[in-house]
Amino acid sequence: MRVTTGLEQTQFLSAINQLESSISQTQLQISSGEAFTTAAQDPVAAGLVSNYDQVLAQSQQYGTNGSAAQSSLNTEDSTLTQIQNALQSLRDLALQANSGNLSQQNLGALATQATQIQQTLLALANTQDGSGNYIFAGYNTQSAPFALTATGSTYAGDQGQRQVQIGPAQTVVVGDNGDLVFNQIKTGNGAFTVSAAAGNSGSVLVGASSVTSAAAYAGGTYTISFTSPTTYQVLDSANAVVQSGAYTSGQAITFAGAQVTLSGTPATGDTFAVAPSANQSLFTSVQNLVNTLSQAAGGPTSQVSLSNSISASIENIDQALQQMQDVQASVGARLNTITTQQAVGTSQQTQLKESISKLQSLDYASAITTLDQQNTTLSAALQAYTLTQGLSLFKYL
Repeated sequence: MRVTTGLEQTQFLSAINQLESSISQTQLQISSGEAFTTAAQDPVAAGLVSNYDQVLAQSQQYGTNGSAAQSSLNTEDSTLTQIQNALQSLRDLALQANSGNLSQQNLGALATQATQIQQTLLALANTQDGSGNYIFAGYNTQSAPFALTATGSTYAGDQGQRQVQIGPAQTVVVGDNGDLVFNQIKTGNGAFTVSAAAGNSGSVLVGASSVTSAAAYAGGTYTISFTSPTTYQVLDSANAVVQSGAYTSGQAITFAGAQVTLSGTPATGDTFAVAPSANQSLFTSVQNLVNTLSQAAGGPTSQVSLSNSISASIENIDQALQQMQDVQASVGARLNTITTQQAVGTSQQTQLKESISKLQSLDYASAITTLDQQNTTLSAALQAYTLTQGLSLFKYL
């Protein structure tokens, strides 16, 4: 095969271009700090980095979701604390009203204070987060969930529980709907209620009541009836006598796994209804207290009737306080879950970044050595070509 001068030049230029391309690539690596800038330079490492980047991006998104959920739950937690403070103030007010020595004017002032607390509770139930979403509205976050009515309130939200994914297999509820928080509150002691009949003529006050034996208590409706000022009997819903005995003021009457404490002097024929607790709105309980105080302020009221009504309100407020505490405990547990998951996510992200760095980060010492070698090779090639081009047979003749 004949090697012409033109072919030699073409081959030389091709080699020079390849050397210069290699030098340019090495210089780019040094300036960027990356071992490769295209997948073609290291397909295996590039594939691993791409996979790691996807997992890292997903993990970071979970972290962002967790932070948003944390913010929402912190808002709810703070709101629940404020609700409990308002309810405690309302309870203190009810105890003051139940002292038995207040004038109608004083009771009217307490009714006004109770109404103001009711407005505070309404504002808290309609709390919005930093994005303007109503936190107790379920999925219907753009509309205020609660509005007051003559008997309590209406609820315009839904029963949805908004959830956010904070890990590969981990979701967390970021908002409790208002129906659950404010409307599903048990009346009475949480198991049953005790109420005096409207026609009672004695002076009996309803005291503490509770379930003494969960195994023996089957719920149901009962009536405590006084057959005389000193004797009573307890009837079930079929009017069968389940308990009877002598009445002693302040001594608990026990029946069917439950007990009820009554004090005062009954009249023959006085009755007290014992019925299973039902769900009642917080705002209905507050409105009932406001109505009781307003009626007492408006005219003469039986102290026994007033006391029993206020005592029933206090029981309902206690149930509302317990409800808020239970929901707040759930919020706290979810915040702990987020904190734990974020710690796991942060650790994972650190490991992923280290793995990516090991694959993609440039070994500067090696790269600089390679660049020096490439420059030396290029310089030598240029010198060799120059010398070669100067050779001729005529120099030897």
